[in-house]
Amino acid sequence: MPIDARDLDAEATYKLLTGVVVPRPIAWVTTLSPAGVLNLAPFSAFTFVSPKPPMLGISIGRKNGQRKDTAAHILSGREYVVHIADMALTDAVHASAVEHPADVSEADLLGLARTASTHVAVPRLLAPPVAMECRLHSVTPYGDTGSEFIVGEVLCWHLRDGLLQQGKVDSLALDPVCRLGGPNYAALGRRVTLQPIAQTAKRVLPPAHDA
Repeated sequence: MPIDARDLDAEATYKLLTGVVVPRPIAWVTTLSPAGVLNLAPFSAFTFVSPKPPMLGISIGRKNGQRKDTAAHILSGREYVVHIADMALTDAVHASAVEHPADVSEADLLGLARTASTHVAVPRLLAPPVAMECRLHSVTPYGDTGSEFIVGEVLCWHLRDGLLQQGKVDSLALDPVCRLGGPNYAALGRRVTLQPIAQTAKRVLPPAHDA
């Protein structure tokens, strides 16, 4: 069933992309408005872009041609916190996507406790197993609808005790919320562990021969 991208408007394309690019991690982002209101919103067009310095990228679209509160706050304040929520917080993540006036704090509405961050002025939530304090690095616009890819440098991680095992995060213990298409979410499900790439390459590649 071929679908020509030129035949789809932005909404139809969004539905197709979010149903195909699955599962997606969710950046649960806190920002501060110029009036000091703590904003909270989830974004699933999210990835990391650099290990040194550590950088995260989030694509944020516009609503009726205007920047969403999160993007506007990041551009004005240049600081924010990205959280990774676990499955126990799925309902709260979903509810935080509801649009509210700029003077309403989603974190307050959901009864989510927060604490001061270490390096940025934006508070972090206490409930999520991971919080990453970020400072804005760059903003790049894409496409016809005004979407912006916002890249921030991670200044500090806050990890729940027990998550870090020999320098790596235990993904099963993290139990992150994953986003699917529409109002659908998923857990990690079955995990498949293979040999490290170096060992796999040795097993797959034929032995070298002298010239």
